[in-house]
Amino acid sequence: MKTIIEPFKIKSVEPIKFTTRDEREKILENAGYNPFLIHAEDVIIDLLTDSGTSAMSAKQWSAIMEGDESYAGSKSFYRFESVVKKITGHKIVIPTHQGRAAEKILFSIVGGKGKFIPNNTHFDTTRANVEFTGAEAVDLLNETGKHPEIKADFKGNMDVEALENFIRKAGKENVPLVMITVTNNSGGGQPVSMQNIRDVKSVCEKYGIPLFLDACRFAENAYFIKKREKGYKNKSILEIAQEMFSYADGATMSAKKDALVNIGGFLSMNDENLATQCRNLLIVTEGFPTYGGLAGRDLEAVAQGLEEVLDENYLQYRIRSTEYLGEKLTSAGIPIIEPPGGHAIYIDAKRFLPHVPPHQYPGQSIVCEIYINGGVRAVEIGSVMFGKYHPDTGELISPPMELVRLAIPRRVYTQSHIDYVAEVLIETFEKRNKLKGYEIVYEAPVLRHFTARFKPLK
Repeated sequence: MKTIIEPFKIKSVEPIKFTTRDEREKILENAGYNPFLIHAEDVIIDLLTDSGTSAMSAKQWSAIMEGDESYAGSKSFYRFESVVKKITGHKIVIPTHQGRAAEKILFSIVGGKGKFIPNNTHFDTTRANVEFTGAEAVDLLNETGKHPEIKADFKGNMDVEALENFIRKAGKENVPLVMITVTNNSGGGQPVSMQNIRDVKSVCEKYGIPLFLDACRFAENAYFIKKREKGYKNKSILEIAQEMFSYADGATMSAKKDALVNIGGFLSMNDENLATQCRNLLIVTEGFPTYGGLAGRDLEAVAQGLEEVLDENYLQYRIRSTEYLGEKLTSAGIPIIEPPGGHAIYIDAKRFLPHVPPHQYPGQSIVCEIYINGGVRAVEIGSVMFGKYHPDTGELISPPMELVRLAIPRRVYTQSHIDYVAEVLIETFEKRNKLKGYEIVYEAPVLRHFTARFKPLK
């Protein structure tokens, strides 16, 4: 089999600033040992997130020049709306400036004290927007998905039996909607099967509860279904995506992922009453319903990106690029969530640093060290991001997994960049016994990982 090459040519480039190890040690110290607080120009390879970091295509830049900046009724909105409706089949499309804005609007309306939102796994902003309303975000990941070392095709699936048991226990009147995140970001970028989406929909219908998709990586999920699930190998990515959305009553999306843009998002749904409430809140917080906090040029870029992401050649390259890094790391003995997910490699920090307990944040230790070693920026997804304190004892309650995510921006880095990342990780792994834990010296009450400051333990 021939090498899978990038299905594009590079038309514009951006220089990378190189730093020394001594410089990076000082930069990291000044940033409070939090990669979020490092200036981007001081990063050599930036794998902090794949959100809003894509390289846009020539056609997307061309579409930007077509942007209609009319306040109301922009033709760019109607192109955007048409593309979203074609993919989702949903009757109503509400633009927002990014995914968390869609979440904020939705959960402000359906959430509240005493309410519960089940999900396969909530990601950070989704959880924060649910809990900000007083509702409780409930993760119901299948058991296989909780074990990084186990290889399975659809580790992102929701535990359907647990979902039904939870609804019975909580009361269906207290569950305003069920959500499935595709692909499952916090669970390792792992895909969700079509059968699982159908099964969850069946439970939702039984209890009269709407099903929503967190759809920011819907195309990557559709590609996994095509490659791994029986009955889909001859279907197009569009056909698979349309079937996924057909089981959902609505969706939130950060267009900064699979729409290949730097800003944008949307809410889609079929419920006219809910849509009216969402639009009313949108007008107060985001803007008129035909622009929703976005410029017309952004709506054009999103529409074009949503068409481009359905290209199977692009998706083959995208998934293979991630898999390639995973193979490099596992061949060196580095423990990751297997098999590799769609948009990122997730290092299992518990197995990488077994001598650093969760309350000393092993994932944070790894992200700091790989920055020092090679200027590679990644993010901890473990007790820093999702840890909570016991209300009575103040003791840290850790999530099931301690991970480090290496999120790969779309159409940005070449194979040699990824080879360099692997070399930095392997060098760090070889010196893992010397790594120490960290403690938090400052944290915000919500989404603490964005602004927290740390110090290394002696």
